[in-house]
Amino acid sequence: MQGLIDRIETIETRTFKGRVKAINGLLIEAEGPRAGLTLGASAYVGTGENPQRCEVVGFRGDTALMMAHGDLSGIRAGAPARIDPEGMVIRPHGAWLGRVINAFGEPRDGKGPMAEGNRAYPVKGSPPCAHQRDALGPRLDLGVRALNTFTPMRTGQRLGVFAGSGVGKSVLMSMITRGTSADVIVIGLIGERGREAREFVDEVLGEEGRARAVVITETSDAPALSRRQAAYMTLTVAEYFRDQGLNVLCLMDSVTRFALAQREIGLAAGEPPTTRGYTPSVFAELPRLLERAGPGENGRGSITALFTVLVDGDDHNEPIADAVRGILDGHVVMTRAIAERGRFPAIDVLKSISRTAPEVYGPGEAAIVVEARRILSAYADMEELIRLGAYAAGSNTEVDRAIALNGPLEAFLGQGKDDTSSIEESFAALSEIVVDGKE
Repeated sequence: MQGLIDRIETIETRTFKGRVKAINGLLIEAEGPRAGLTLGASAYVGTGENPQRCEVVGFRGDTALMMAHGDLSGIRAGAPARIDPEGMVIRPHGAWLGRVINAFGEPRDGKGPMAEGNRAYPVKGSPPCAHQRDALGPRLDLGVRALNTFTPMRTGQRLGVFAGSGVGKSVLMSMITRGTSADVIVIGLIGERGREAREFVDEVLGEEGRARAVVITETSDAPALSRRQAAYMTLTVAEYFRDQGLNVLCLMDSVTRFALAQREIGLAAGEPPTTRGYTPSVFAELPRLLERAGPGENGRGSITALFTVLVDGDDHNEPIADAVRGILDGHVVMTRAIAERGRFPAIDVLKSISRTAPEVYGPGEAAIVVEARRILSAYADMEELIRLGAYAAGSNTEVDRAIALNGPLEAFLGQGKDDTSSIEESFAALSEIVVDGKE
């Protein structure tokens, strides 16, 4: 009853109405009451049963600039606009587990309408206060040997997966989905190809994986506003389950497509392009999105997040990759050279780091990882000479050992997409190579 009372008290009793003034490219110019036309306000433009959903993205004098979440066909000058100054909110529910939804919380799986909870969550929410958040929790099992050993994660940590196209980011996400020990998984597929989105849900997750997951999808053909909102929706759903005291694993593929959508919106609204055409709002929105993940307040669960970054032209120092790397708590680098020689997941462990690794390693585990990194580094330094046959065996005992252990270490780092390895199993296998091989 109290929940119903709270909902009644928050109902907006005023109705704001405006009118379309002009349409210019992707922008709809509208005029109406200043109290309703606020930045980020939602609007429904047009008449009939299905008016077009829009959002206020800027202003030009007293004219509001809106972009549509769909096709502009049929919208005309003078069309009415119904305005919601509060912006979009959703009411997530525990029954959303197992469902596939779009950027507006509407079903995409043909399983009927979505249940509604009592509490309203703004889709474009704000991160919690940093000084009121809990500390990071214990180590989280990801089911992938390379990650469990070389880049371990704590509950509430945020990690980036940086890779070019076709290197295996989506497959790595599927492995983590199967092997993680998190309570709930929230997956955002932002700007993904339609075929891959369907395959991920049906084949990668399967019935068992879907039972504890919520999937939010907006494919590459969706308008920029919808692709951006799908990223916000992913974090909003994760925040709901976090507030239920659960440990949530949030997977988003990819942050780059979120940034591209924000760039498209910014350019249409008149922002000046800066580095590689990205607008200033892109670099302002990235931390607001990524900081929403992390520990909750007062022991109310956490959001552990893995964000993929599609690096432009395999340049790991391009603007989005560089900005995201500075915000997150670590990064996993996947390289095309490793993928081309057939080792998957194609993680370059020497270039990958978790900033929380020193605090989570158990007795002896840190020494095992340091030794493994030293062996891999010794081989990498001499790799060209070894491949050319210019290195003479016996010249350096450390390099000789690196050559002898390179095969077993490569086999350890490789893992089938259907295989799962716990933290204990991962360290036992690595110890067998680097410690027993030393004797």
